[in-house]
Parts: sequence; C-alpha cells; structure tokens
Amino acid sequence: MPYTLSDLRYLMRRLRDAETGCPWDVQQDFNSITPSTIEEAYEVVDAIENGERSQVREELGDLLFQIIFYSQLADEEGCFTLDDVIDGLTAKLIRRHPHVFPDGTLNSTRQEADVTVDVKAQWEAIKSQERKDKGLTALLADIPVGMPALTRAYKIQKRAASVGYDWPALAPLFDTLTDELSELREAVASNSSSAITDELGDLLFTVVNISRHLKREPESMLRGANAKFVARINTAASLAQEKNVNLKDLSEVELDALWQQAKVLLRKS
Repeated sequence: MPYTLSDLRYLMRRLRDAETGCPWDVQQDFNSITPSTIEEAYEVVDAIENGERSQVREELGDLLFQIIFYSQLADEEGCFTLDDVIDGLTAKLIRRHPHVFPDGTLNSTRQEADVTVDVKAQWEAIKSQERKDKGLTALLADIPVGMPALTRAYKIQKRAASVGYDWPALAPLFDTLTDELSELREAVASNSSSAITDELGDLLFTVVNISRHLKREPESMLRGANAKFVARINTAASLAQEKNVNLKDLSEVELDALWQQAKVLLRKS
C-alpha cells in the first residue's frame, strides 16, 4: 500500500516528538527552515527545466514536506493546521475564479464558457480587493522583499503598469536603455562606487522592463543564459583537456577559438 498524506502528517508529528523524535527536527522553527524552503523551490524549477519527470516528482515531495513542516510548527503553537491551509487556499481559488464557480462554492457548475470575461483582468481586480480587505492599501505592499530581485522587479513593474505607470510601447524603452548605459559609462569614468552601483541597478531594472514588454519572464531567461554559458565553458574546458592544455595558460585569441568551437559543437548536439 502506498503511503498517503495522513501517513506524512503522522511522520511529521513523530519527527517533532520532544522525547522520541529526531533531535534536529525538534530544534527547528519557522525561521530556521526558510533557507531549505527556498532551496527546495529552486530544485523543483531546476527539475522541470531539465525535463526529468521522476526528478520533478521527488523534488515536489521535498517541497511538500516544507509545507507539512510549517503546518506542524503552527499546529504546535495553536496558530493553524494543515487543514486550515487547505481550506483557506481552496476558498481563495474559488473566490478568484467566479467564471468557473459562479455561486461561490466548489460544487457550483457553469453550463458554458463565458467568452466575454477577461479572466486576467478579473483575477487582478479580485486580488486588488483582497489586498484592500487585508488593509494593504499601498500599491506594492504585498510584493515580498525577499523575492529574487529580478522576479520582484518584474512584479513591481507589472503592478505599476496596472495603474498606468508604464511605457506605452517598446521603442522608448530601448532609448531608456541607451540612456542608462550612457549614465553607467559616466559613473565608471567618474570612478564613483555609489554612482556605479546606482546606475547598474537602473540598467538592470530597465532590462527587466524590456523583458516584461516582450512577455518574457526575466528570471527564467537568465537561468537559460546561465545554462548556456555553463554548457559552453564546460565544452571549451573539455576541448582544452583533450589538447592537454590549461585554459589559464591560453591567450585571449586561443580562448575565443575554443569558445567558438564549443558553440559549434553544442549547436550540433
């Protein structure tokens, strides 16, 4: 018989038992396991991008364990339980999908799709109302500071665009990019550390804005660029090893020749 969610919850309670549980698990709290949560979320994404479904299954399990862990900690504090988490999530999703659940219950049905509904606009309007109900009146109040900076910049810009703070087209953004690059050059020429930091940040923020206008998610694009670079430099290193040479000993011209060869090989693979 396969294990179930009930078994996993029981296992978590056993791990947290002060007398017979695991010493490490007993010592943990909300703050101590957050680094693991971030790591597990990234490992899920990595498995998905690698296309390994068995790995995705395993990493989803690790991420689920984080949710079970937090819920157990909260249950011990008397704050909430896993059932509360599931109940709140289900209610929220029903509320945010009135075009699917028209009477606001899980058992409601719709006879046919309402093609007049702008689902995206409706979703944002409902989320906006939820923020107001929570007292989050500031436009950007609920965008987590701890979120990866590229993703946070993307969300900030998207939220700002929803109230009109946006470029009307892509072309002016390219002009802004040119301006920001020019300002960075000036900062470098002035050798001002604070100015360089400031202008580099502005440049990155503008690049994210361009990606948003092109409907590309910057975090995933940069991961793709990272993966491409890693593949090329690893291939170049392998080519150098075949020639019994060290990359550190090669000239700029020789390094570039290996790089170009690596690009050709990877395109063929």
